[in-house]
This record gives sequence, structure tokens and C-alpha cells, in this order.
Amino acid sequence: MTTQAQVHSTEHVHRDDVGARLGMWLFLFTELILFGGMFLVYSVYRFTHQAEFHIAAKELNTLVGTFNTMVLLTSSMTMALSIVAIQRNNKRLSMFFQFLTILLAVFFLVNKFFEWSAEIHHGIYPGSETLLNEKSGKILFFGLYYVMTGLHGLHVIVGIILISVMMRFTSKGVVKHDDYIKLENTGLYWHLVDIIWIFLFPLFYLIT
Repeated sequence: MTTQAQVHSTEHVHRDDVGARLGMWLFLFTELILFGGMFLVYSVYRFTHQAEFHIAAKELNTLVGTFNTMVLLTSSMTMALSIVAIQRNNKRLSMFFQFLTILLAVFFLVNKFFEWSAEIHHGIYPGSETLLNEKSGKILFFGLYYVMTGLHGLHVIVGIILISVMMRFTSKGVVKHDDYIKLENTGLYWHLVDIIWIFLFPLFYLIT
């Protein structure tokens, strides 16, 4: 005779993948509003201080910025490959690509840390005596640079934490070939982080 517990154990677990995706897209939209507002502020100040923004941008290391861009673009690819791997029921390969994504993200942060350290060493940071003696446009440029790249860096850290959780979920079988919405949503978040950097890179490093 079938017991009540057995009946419940064989019931289909309710999932709302559409709702989960919609919720994630709504969250990403709020993130776009946040950075969109900053991009708008940047545009206004750049329009009013064009020459000073151009001079200030020359003090940034374009090679480092380009390298970081390549690192994040590669991490987007590895994140996408991790989702493809789990869809094909290859748990180990999915975890491997997730680990690569984390490794690339850490590399980005380490690279950014050394870049910031070099700039701070030369007295280029908000409130420094060196920067306060410069024109207002240059002060605004580096103020926006530290705020926007710093906020982006915070999002990278959050992404590392999320992907690490997904690695554990994958290893425990929570994320699997027929239930990978959590990993997919994490991938969407990570792609947003990369897209934001794609906008930040030319705004600060490639001013002409």
C-alpha cells in the first residue's frame, strides 16, 4: 500500500523557470538604471570639460585596460560554456568552466588593484593634494573613474561569490542538466558585469 510520504516523494516538484528568468531580467534592468545614471553624469561632465577629460585619460594605462577587457570577454565565454556543458549533462566540464570564470575574474581584480595602486602612488586619487591642484575637469574625471570602476569591481566580487555558490550547487546536484536556471541567471548577471566594463573601457581609456 502506498503511503502518504511515498506519494509526496513522487510528486512533481513545482518550478517556475519563466518567473525566475523574469525576476532576473528585472533585477538586471535596475542595474542598468544605476549605471545608466552614472553614464549620463559622465556625459554631461565630459561635454563641459572635453579638453581636461582628454588630458586626464592619457594618464591611464590603455594597455592594462585593453588586457582587462580581453580577460572579461574570455570570462563571458567560459561562463556560457559552463551552461552549455551542464545542458549536455557534463557536470565536471561545467564546474571546470565555472572555475575558469572565477579565475579570470580574480585575475581582473588583481590587475585592477595594481593599476589603482600605481595611480594612488602617483598621488592620483580623490582628495589628494596632487589632484586638488589640477583643473576641475581632471578632478571630475578621476572622481568618476574611481566611483564607476570601483562599483564595477564590487559587482565583479559579487559575481565571484555567486559563481562559487553555483560550483557547489553543481557538485551537489542542485544544478543539473534538467534544472540549471540558477546557473543561467548567474550567467546573465556575469554577462551584465562584462557589458558594463565594455562601456567603461572606452569612456575612460579611449577618449579621443
